[in-house]
Amino acid sequence: MSAIYLDYNASGLVRPEVLEIMTRALADNGNPSAVHAAGRRARARVETARAQVGELVGADPTAVVFNSGGTEANAQAIASALAAGCERLIVSATEHPCVAEAAANAGAPVEVLPVDANGVVDLDWLAQALARPGRAVVAIHHANNESGVIQPVVEAAALVRAAGGWLHVDAIQSAGKIPVDMRVLDADSLTLSAHKLGGPQGVGALILKEGVAGVRILHGAGQERGLRAGTENVPGIAGFGVAADCAARDLETMASHVGWRDAAEAKVKAVGATVIGADVARLPNTLFMAVEGWDSPQQLIILDMAGVMVSAGSACSSGKVKPSKTISAMGLNALATGGVRVSGGWATTESDWVRFADAWIAAYDKHKTRAAARVREVA
Repeated sequence: MSAIYLDYNASGLVRPEVLEIMTRALADNGNPSAVHAAGRRARARVETARAQVGELVGADPTAVVFNSGGTEANAQAIASALAAGCERLIVSATEHPCVAEAAANAGAPVEVLPVDANGVVDLDWLAQALARPGRAVVAIHHANNESGVIQPVVEAAALVRAAGGWLHVDAIQSAGKIPVDMRVLDADSLTLSAHKLGGPQGVGALILKEGVAGVRILHGAGQERGLRAGTENVPGIAGFGVAADCAARDLETMASHVGWRDAAEAKVKAVGATVIGADVARLPNTLFMAVEGWDSPQQLIILDMAGVMVSAGSACSSGKVKPSKTISAMGLNALATGGVRVSGGWATTESDWVRFADAWIAAYDKHKTRAAARVREVA
């Protein structure tokens, strides 16, 4: 059987429409800052994509600043908030490392916004933290990259607004999977990444609320309204725009993943898996699960050999398993090294979810048999 790909939260498969527009852009190369015909065509591709990306999240095209991806976009958002007068940072405990690390190295005090046992931020704690002296930038992702848990951003925005703070929302995982509207979220800054939408890797965007000023973190010429120096990646940006268009078109289709995901979830729960964030709203395409005593790298290898590509809730470095930040923040430490994340996308079918569940259950049965045999040997 051919392999199946269920790792869209890590990187989505590139859409055919994206490949087509990028191929055309690569074949018609021109610097978008040039005034000749090729330059004007390149500029038109960039501005078309700017409108497409803005449309996906309810933002004016002029608010979109293209860059190299989510990591750069999040760093620029935090730098912009501090430059605008924020004196301290409040970062959710399950934030993506690129946000947490950018905050830790920003040169301002950082407080960690705790989450409950479901991975949802504690709004009462946030209200108390915002009441303390000093204007704060609050970073809360719209949906967690591991668990898919959706955060109460609108409610948090009301607290931040009342305190005169800056709300930064990393919408990299949520965009294209659920509706995202920057005006509804009331975010001062919001970030996106093309490759989560079925676009190319290495392209992202920072989107700023009307009236909010950004600062550059890369210096040089005046591209992107002076906010991001460097010649634009025209093929990548064009692909980003088409991916955003396709993602907006496919939002209803993404909702169908809920039934497929839930059926697979019921199967793995029946044999002992714990589903992370199962009791709260999650992205429709995401299943994050764990079992105690079976580290995620072992699970991934067995599943890969069975032709099922998923990822872990923990990273493997130099042979050592790192606990999942998300699971640990939820207080589920016994499960923190055993997380497996399954995430579908635009090319995923119901049979893919069925095949994953069956493959994982077969692998888990073998693991339990081997573990029982080891216990008997010791006894």
